[in-house]
Amino acid sequence: MDQNRHWVHTWTAMPMPTEPDNLPPKKFVILIKVSKTRNTTIFPNTTIRQTVKITLGTENFFRLRLSNAFGTDYLTLSQITMALAHDNISGSSRIKANTLRNVTFDDGLETTNIVCGAQAVSDPISFGFPLSPNTVLCISIFLKDGQDSQTGITSHPGSRTSSFCSLGNCASETDLIDPSVQEIEHWFYISGIEVLVPREWGAFAIIGDSITDGRCSTTNGNDRWPDLLFSRLQSNPVTAFISILNQAAGGNRILADGLGPNLLSRLDRDVLSLSGVKYVLIFEGVNDIGTAEANEESQKVIGDRMIAGYKQVVTRVHAHGISIFAATITPFERRKGEVVADAEAEGLSRYSHPIRARTRQRVNKWIHESGVFDAVIDFNEVLEDNDENGLLKREFDSGDRLHPNTQAFKEMADFFPLDVFERVLFF
Repeated sequence: MDQNRHWVHTWTAMPMPTEPDNLPPKKFVILIKVSKTRNTTIFPNTTIRQTVKITLGTENFFRLRLSNAFGTDYLTLSQITMALAHDNISGSSRIKANTLRNVTFDDGLETTNIVCGAQAVSDPISFGFPLSPNTVLCISIFLKDGQDSQTGITSHPGSRTSSFCSLGNCASETDLIDPSVQEIEHWFYISGIEVLVPREWGAFAIIGDSITDGRCSTTNGNDRWPDLLFSRLQSNPVTAFISILNQAAGGNRILADGLGPNLLSRLDRDVLSLSGVKYVLIFEGVNDIGTAEANEESQKVIGDRMIAGYKQVVTRVHAHGISIFAATITPFERRKGEVVADAEAEGLSRYSHPIRARTRQRVNKWIHESGVFDAVIDFNEVLEDNDENGLLKREFDSGDRLHPNTQAFKEMADFFPLDVFERVLFF
């Protein structure tokens, strides 16, 4: 490989266990009960077609990463193809036929077997022409025998992007038109794309929860706040060579597992092992506060443990020569008079409580004043209503008092100070 170039991740999705409610439609699952044992085969004789929008492009080569992190059996992928999505549209089942390429592994094998807990990295792929930033790639995976599983498979349910499942091997088809085709909003097995770029280029990994994962963003719109931030990076010559890697998941916490593993346990896999990472942002903590009991003792403990957790993350990230920023935790209080018996039933956050709000303020104060981070991004300043302390500004509230809307995402991206990359520039 050219010594002046290296691999840098240009797109990622945090691998997660697939809960029963997030499994594919029934026609793509075989359930066999033998005595007291339940055997489940997922995606037998199935093609999954998925699109992803990369950040940085490349002059020549890229490669695909697939994950079996949470599978309970071998993952055998019979055929994989990649192509440009038709008209560069996310969530399209149609490809540009003249760009179709077979993905191979281990110097030319078209089939790969991924053991439990592992990942696979493809051979380098090329379309024979440069890939531009913001290109939408289409990945088609055919599983002849499916994957046997007792507890689920590896996926990312918060894709905010349409994918398609079809019976039979359709990996090389220009479009999926079989009557069995079903659209789902989910990514399965795909975990990363790397590009071969000059050594001066690098990646910015963002660790977060549903706010970063894109809850309340537009399906196929690519308008999460990190997506919008990448547009700003591209417009600045100093930051135009930095990719953005979204390693967030709904419900994620620093200290305890939820819909996926906690931050402290996933840091190595989801951040430190990624290619070319030079900067990290931690924007987590609201779910730790919101799921802890709303009493003084519990909130004192969770606040102290969160601060200790932040310190651990900083130490581990700095040990790899990577800069780390922190974002303040944003508001989640309900408005005056919103006393409800069942917050979730009425579409409101259940986190709201004055004691929890004080923990958020205490942790944010520590983030600002501790000096352990290389920079602090004050998203709370952007989103908090100064006239109603502890609440999201009305124009930024998606409606549940916790999740910002797309207008807020734009405000967050516009607020993000690009000079933090210059202040800690490693290039």
